[in-house]
Amino acid sequence: MEPANNKKFLRDVTLREGLDTPQVRFSLDQRVRIACALEKVGVREAEVVAPSRVAADLQIAQALKRHCRQLKFSGLIYAYGIECGREIEQSAETLDRFDLLMPASLKRPPLGVDEKRRTLREAVKKAARWKSKFGVGIPHAFQSKPEIVIGLVEEAMHGGARRVTVYDTNGGADPLTVGKLIRKMKKRADVELFFHGHNDLGMATANSLLAVQEGADGLDVTVNGLGDRAGNASLEQVAAALHVKGYDTGLVLGGIRELCKKVADESSVKMSKLAPVVGEFVYWHRSPSHLPMPELFEAFDPRLFASLRRVSEK
Repeated sequence: MEPANNKKFLRDVTLREGLDTPQVRFSLDQRVRIACALEKVGVREAEVVAPSRVAADLQIAQALKRHCRQLKFSGLIYAYGIECGREIEQSAETLDRFDLLMPASLKRPPLGVDEKRRTLREAVKKAARWKSKFGVGIPHAFQSKPEIVIGLVEEAMHGGARRVTVYDTNGGADPLTVGKLIRKMKKRADVELFFHGHNDLGMATANSLLAVQEGADGLDVTVNGLGDRAGNASLEQVAAALHVKGYDTGLVLGGIRELCKKVADESSVKMSKLAPVVGEFVYWHRSPSHLPMPELFEAFDPRLFASLRRVSEK
C-alpha cells in the first residue's frame, strides 16, 4: 500500500556539499555537466550557493541557468552574517529560492536563544521584502534542545518563510531521534519541512527515510553521498529506499547509475563496488543458496536502475 502522501521532493546539494569533500574541485564546465545530468534524471532543484562564498557562487548559478532551463537553483545565506542584507538582495535577483541559516547550537553565534531569534526575525523580514521564495535552515537541530529548534521554526514561519530545513550537522542522530523531532515540528509548524542528513554514523539514508515517514516533505541528497567527512545522504540510496517504501520522488530511476558514474568521474572519487544501489556487486550472486532464486535475495528489481542480475559460482 502506498503512503497517503507519497510525493516527496529530493533537493540535490552535490554542487554545494560536494565541494566540501576533501580533494574535490569542480570547474565551471564540470558543474554544468553535473547540473545537466541532474536535470536529465528529473531532479527539480539543485542547491549551488554556499553561505561562505555567496558572491562567487551566484556567478556560477547565473552560468548554470543558461544551460539548464528546467532545473531550479537555490542557495544558502548566513542569517547572522555582516553581508546578509546585500546577499539576500543578490540572491533574490539570481536564484529561484534561498534559505537563511541560523544554527541552533548555543556554541555558535549569535550566542543566546533570544539573540538567535531576534537576528533570525530581522533576516526573515529583509528576505520577505523581496517577495522571493525563501526558507530557513537550522544547523545542529539534533544537537540542541527541541524547544530551541521549534522556537526558530516559529520565527521563520511567522516571518513568511515557507520551507524549513533541519540539519543533522554532525551526522550523530539516529532514526528515533530524527523521527521524534520531525513529528513535533509537523504538529507546530505549517511549512514545508526538509531534512538534511550527514553520514558520520552510516545512518543518513535511514534517518532520511524516518524523516519522510514522520511527515517531512523533502530531503537533501548528494550523488554518491559526496560531502563533509563521511558525506551526506546519497541520492541513489534515498531514491531507492523511498521507492521500495512506496514513495514517488519523480526521478528517472533508470538513469541514476549513469548519473553516479558521471559524478564519480568528475569528482575523481571512485564508486565502491559494494556501494548500495549502484555498486558493481549489488546484483552479483555467488552464494549457492541464492542461485536457484536470486530475486528472493534482492531489495529491489535490478531493472529499476537499468542493471542486470549476475549469477556466478566464481
